[in-house]
This record gives sequence, structure tokens and C-alpha cells, in this order.
Amino acid sequence: MAYIVLDLEWNQAMSSHASIYNYLPIHLSGEIIQIGAVKLDENFCPAEEFQSDVKPVYFRNMHYKVKKLTGIDKERLSHSQTFPSVFDRFRAWCGEGAVFVTWGYDDRRIMEQNIIVHDLDWDWIDDWVNLQLIYNLQTGGDKNQKSLASAMEHFSIEQTRTAHDALGDAYNTALVCSRLDFAAGLEQYQDAAALLAHRLPADKPAGDDSDSLEHRAFSGYAARSEAFADRQVTELACPDCGKALELGRWVNQGDRRYMALASCEEHGKFLVRLKFRKAENEQWAVNRILYRADEEKEKFYRDKAAQSRRRGRSRGRAKTRG
Repeated sequence: MAYIVLDLEWNQAMSSHASIYNYLPIHLSGEIIQIGAVKLDENFCPAEEFQSDVKPVYFRNMHYKVKKLTGIDKERLSHSQTFPSVFDRFRAWCGEGAVFVTWGYDDRRIMEQNIIVHDLDWDWIDDWVNLQLIYNLQTGGDKNQKSLASAMEHFSIEQTRTAHDALGDAYNTALVCSRLDFAAGLEQYQDAAALLAHRLPADKPAGDDSDSLEHRAFSGYAARSEAFADRQVTELACPDCGKALELGRWVNQGDRRYMALASCEEHGKFLVRLKFRKAENEQWAVNRILYRADEEKEKFYRDKAAQSRRRGRSRGRAKTRG
């Protein structure tokens, strides 16, 4: 059995209504454009490495935000092999019985979607491990997702590889793995979610994120409006079926927080919250949190939306009087 730290970069459609979705067997959230992986040795430290760009065949035009984030452009990818060829090489490099270790759940979701649309085999993948859960177990955290950068900072790991590069992120994840008691983490892994849930206080304060379904971080925006224009931030998939969620109006909560209701025809409504903060480099970063929208959350959203409309009307009357 080989433990392989995996990281992916992927392109996305220019629009959630792209015509290509009419021809695909599933909703493709992202098409892989780069695979990076690091094998762990017997001490769970970084060893052999694999990296390859992947030529897209569905989302051929690079989304501007993906290009900016990764530095990968259409011209570079035009010299690469398509996913089936790269996947065959990657499988040979991994060997049979591979256990993939990722930072979060997104890479698994994207990999499985790409395997399905290309009608390839995944039976050789033995298992998947979300290292975030082990990190949270062993560092006193809860079930909320933590960024890779925060884990590196926790262990004083210097950034020596390029961020938002598949191999660079895989290597840094492998370094975090080497600082954990990975063997003990694997023994607890099946019960990790329950163990983390038990750490939560029984009386959760207002605005607590402990019941979130997803927690993702984005950064590098010159203005908040740039984050709202980024489809990676504002386009979400249903956590139950993977289909695109229909997003409603954003409501300003104040204190650099925004929220919107999103819906899935099959699985109901969800509440999306964005929390902005100013980084040390004066750029904006944003945390996106997704919840299942129960009656309480829907009422909270609608009350805030009504307050926002009243403030808008008051400003309008003030301008008229002026």
C-alpha cells in the first residue's frame, strides 16, 4: 500500500450555463489541468514526486481567475497530453492499492468527476484520506476546515515551493503530514468526524460555523468586488449531488460579511456566507461557508434582506430631499 499526497489544479467553465453541460453525463465542476503528487516513505515523509500538466478538452478557454491564480495559460496546456493519457501515466507511477491523501475534500470530488466523464477506471484507488481531519484531531481543532497555509504556519514550515501549483501544494501537504502522528491519525480516521463534533460546545453562539457543510478560503483580491466577480467564490455545487446551486441575492450583514440563499431542486436550500478580511499585503481575503438552510437560517437571511431594503429606501429618500 502506498500513501500518496495528491493535489490538483483545475479549470472551470466560463459560465454556469455553458452549453457543454448539455453533453456531459454529470455536472463537471472543474476540468483538471495539473496533477501533482508526492509519495510518502515508510516514515510518512516526502519521497518520490509526480507532476504533469493536462490539456483540457471540455473547458478549453482558461477562466481568467484560474489563469491568474495558477499562472497556467492555454498556450502552455496546448503542449500537454489529455487527461486519459496523463491518468494512465499517473496510475503506473502510483502502483496498485494507492491511498490518496488530500487537504480537504475538493480534490477527490474533482478527480472522480474527471474519471467519470472520461469513462476511466478507479478501482485501483484503495482509499482517500482528508489530512485536515487528522490535523484538526491532533492540534485541538474542530471539524471546520483549516487552510494549508495556516497548518504550515502552525508547524513553522517555510514556503519553499510555489503556491497554487499542484506539486508545490502536494509537497507542502506532505510536509504537514510528516509533522503529524500520521499512523495514529489513520487509526482514528474513521471516527474523526464524530470525535471532532464532540469537541464543540453544546450551546453554540450566534454566527458559529460548527454546522457548516463547507469552509473554503480565497485570497489575492484588490477589492471585494473582484472576489464577487470570481466564479470560484460565487459558483457552488450542491454538497449532496454535485449539481450547480442556484444562487440568490447577496445581502450585506455588516462587518464585512455577506450572505445569500442558494437552492438545489433535489436537495433544498442552503445558506452561503462570505467573510472578508484585509491581509497584511493590503489585499482582500475571503472565507466562504456553506450551511444547510433550516427555518431559522432562512428567517435570519430574510430579516437581514428586509433591513437592507429599508436602508436602501431611506438613502433614496434622503437623496431626494437633498
